[in-house]
Amino acid sequence: MDVLTALHAKYGQEIEKALERYLAIDLADDFHEAVLYQLKTGGKRLRPLLTLATAEAVSGRWEPALPAAAIVELIHNYSLIYDDIIDRGDVRRGMPTVRKAFGDNAAILIGIWYREAIEEAVLETPKPLVFAREVAKVIKAIDEGERLDILFECAGRSDPYFAKARWKEVTLDDYVKMVSLKTGVLIAAAAKWGVLSVSDDGDLAEAAWNFGLNAGIAFQIIDDVLDIYGDPKKFGKEIGKDIKEHKRSNAVVAIALSKLPPHKRERLLSILRIDSMRDAEVKEAVEILDEAKAKEEALRLADRYREEAERHLAKIPNNKTLRDLLNFILKRQY
Repeated sequence: MDVLTALHAKYGQEIEKALERYLAIDLADDFHEAVLYQLKTGGKRLRPLLTLATAEAVSGRWEPALPAAAIVELIHNYSLIYDDIIDRGDVRRGMPTVRKAFGDNAAILIGIWYREAIEEAVLETPKPLVFAREVAKVIKAIDEGERLDILFECAGRSDPYFAKARWKEVTLDDYVKMVSLKTGVLIAAAAKWGVLSVSDDGDLAEAAWNFGLNAGIAFQIIDDVLDIYGDPKKFGKEIGKDIKEHKRSNAVVAIALSKLPPHKRERLLSILRIDSMRDAEVKEAVEILDEAKAKEEALRLADRYREEAERHLAKIPNNKTLRDLLNFILKRQY
């Protein structure tokens, strides 16, 4: 039994009940199916499992962290709903996205509902004022990460702000900053909020945050590799979607652009600028990435962030389960 399966068996049912309970508060009967649809599409529940496992590692108790676990998963799904609206995504977790199933307008309203369900959960944390500030900080960070992600695109947006403000150059350091905000911060919060739910030890909370942040960056790098090279049946998303969406904010693409000779670099950028990309052009882009050995370099980069995560993890007691979760992130295929 792998670590994720074991944690699901231990905490999974309570996480699902908490998520549905917070979403159900004041929910109209005829809106129920649409609001819960995002949860029903599945997902690994990695973040709430991390919250509860961290709380138990620190104190031997996980129950006080259940509201915090619900918060991190609600934030995650809330961000996915809007991410799919922004990216016009039709498939996630192998199923139609909320916007595809119910339309963009309904998806916006559902996203607002998730945001307010988060506030319902905040009120049940051991430290509501502390958690309210933490939640605001994390959602703002994710929002900024999403903004940068769009600004890093080569083409495809006609919105006045993004068309005008699009970045002309994107470095690997820019990429790391963006994924730290868009992905890393929420995994960092998942670990830290496990500590905050059961302890007042500031040093322990900081170690948990740094562990989660570095684990989150590694997680996103692996996600980027899978976007281009993964098995779509396992990954649950369209392969090569980042290329079709003109993204320089994929680790493999960012690394290739930093290594390619000028003529190959310009050819890759010219493909990324094509408005309606054909499969042949996606294939050519992948061949250019292969020439740069960018996949291998991305995997090495992910491993460096794993090592940094392990350094901070060493400060957390009883950390075997957390270490197993970290290894899962690096070895996953979905």
